[in-house]
Amino acid sequence: MDAFYASVEQRDNPALRGRPVAVGGSRQRGVVAAASYEARAFGVRSAMPSVTALRKCPELVFVKPRFEVYKEVSRQIRAIFAEYTPLIEPLSLDEAYLDVTENLKGLPLATQVAREIRAQILEKTQLTASAGISYNKFLAKLASDYRKPNGQFVIRPEQGLAFVEQLRVGEFHGIGPATAARLNQLGIFTGLELRQQTETFLRQHFGKAGSYYYHIARAIDDRPVVPDRVRKSVGSETTFAEDLTEEAQLLIGLQPCLDSVWAYCERAGLLGRTLTLKIKYADFQQITRSRTMLAPLASLAALEQISRELVAGCLPLAKGVRLVGASLSNLETTEDSVGKQLTLGF
Repeated sequence: MDAFYASVEQRDNPALRGRPVAVGGSRQRGVVAAASYEARAFGVRSAMPSVTALRKCPELVFVKPRFEVYKEVSRQIRAIFAEYTPLIEPLSLDEAYLDVTENLKGLPLATQVAREIRAQILEKTQLTASAGISYNKFLAKLASDYRKPNGQFVIRPEQGLAFVEQLRVGEFHGIGPATAARLNQLGIFTGLELRQQTETFLRQHFGKAGSYYYHIARAIDDRPVVPDRVRKSVGSETTFAEDLTEEAQLLIGLQPCLDSVWAYCERAGLLGRTLTLKIKYADFQQITRSRTMLAPLASLAALEQISRELVAGCLPLAKGVRLVGASLSNLETTEDSVGKQLTLGF
């Protein structure tokens, strides 16, 4: 979807149309969750501190997020997808992979499927979507950004290798800023230079991810579209109005994050074995600490105990803390957990 959260707000409030809009907190400690294309023209981007966004665009209008509305629109869009294929892999509320090799409408071309889906989305939601079309997920993801907003782009099999080799490594889906910087330090700046490396070399420097980089540099991605993708983690974080400097403050500030994570796990019937603590200091330096247990953490009290131990490992605080978060990973369903316990009992 094109600037999804901001576009929903502009759709529902005509006074916002044509204006630079940011969804998120407008306070000094707020962060931009999404920006309209009018705001992006000023350099406003998601995850940008609100104060920075306002410096770039003094006319920026901040709107509080309405996630229930975004979820409902996302359900409408998923229903449209389902008219064309059952092979839908959601990535977020506003993005998904679709395998349309054998589509339910019997359309001969993926480009035609994409045009019809985009037209239906516009008709039913009054929102625009862009599509990337290719022979694997990596290239389709790259292509989806090439005709935004409200467009589509095709990378054909004979074009894949040439398309990848001219990209900067920082443009690769799956390579973030930190990894791009490490690649640059190794003298690797483009897809072509990445392709010139051996898989052994890349694995030495990047572990298992090195194999992924080796293959995508060759436009190879054999991952299938997986419906109902298993969630890998559940997390929550909060930014404080003032920097925290004491352990007690940190634990109090962390509690709502733990409550949120546990509430989601209870609703979804999930348990997890790894708890990760995230701390962002006043200077934006960020650290994480995690603990993995042999058995799933089966109560909020267990999460609280491990979080206290993780916080203790970060003391004393050398500088103020502006953000704290908690996430639970190595997830499994409560049914799986019970099944394992029964098996061990026998």
